Amino acid sequence: MGKVISIANQKGGVGKTTTAINLAASLAAVEHPTLVIDIDPQSNTTSGLGIDTKTVTNSVYEIMIGSTDIEDTIRQTELDFLDLVPSHINLVGAEIEMIDREERERILKKAIESVRDKYDFVIIDCPPSLGLLTINALTASNSIVIPVQCEYFALEGLGQLLNTIKIVRQHLNPDLDIEGVLLTMYDTRTRLSNQVADEVKRYFDDRVFKAVIARNIRLAEAPSFGKPALLYDSTSVGAKNYLALAREIIKRNKKLFKNSPVLTD
Repeated sequence: MGKVISIANQKGGVGKTTTAINLAASLAAVEHPTLVIDIDPQSNTTSGLGIDTKTVTNSVYEIMIGSTDIEDTIRQTELDFLDLVPSHINLVGAEIEMIDREERERILKKAIESVRDKYDFVIIDCPPSLGLLTINALTASNSIVIPVQCEYFALEGLGQLLNTIKIVRQHLNPDLDIEGVLLTMYDTRTRLSNQVADEVKRYFDDRVFKAVIARNIRLAEAPSFGKPALLYDSTSVGAKNYLALAREIIKRNKKLFKNSPVLTD
């Protein structure tokens, strides 16, 4: 049964979508069957994996309002072991349409159960909010990866996210864990990045991933070509950083995948 990991932080611009795309691609590259679920109405993960949102007829929106099953939404990507449940702009109104649905916080969890055995990992890209869509993602997940950018106000709002995680644990998903905190947009040339990294490590201690995502032009360019960094430029710093993150996550979960390959340095 696949491990479900949400990529979440209500603060925008911290690298959630970049992480969802490139972590999933790195896991798939080592032949771990991986499903990405784009539950952000902006649909950037969808387009960043090469799917034109104009061609999407069945998406996570239809799942959330109950008009289709998850099996009918899954699209193949350019990577053999990577599938996608695309998003659509219609999702922006889904929270209102979900108000009267029974157990509305568990819609995504129930949907995932029917396909979970097909994948080693399910990665959910959350919107930059703590609304019903993100609550659905956290309720469906085993753990959460929290991207934190190495800039001013990096820890701003994280208290609210941690409180939301606590509430979800108490009422909806007692097994939800923090997989780790990921430092993104790290610039080795600036004192600020080092200061922020130290502050985050003091705050989260051993929850911080050893892998750090550096600022990288090739990583930033890749989504405009509809590709993860691994396919756009496999030698780029960004691609290597996300391979290191995937390696770390696989090792942390090695008990789940005793016979599966592990990324090596």
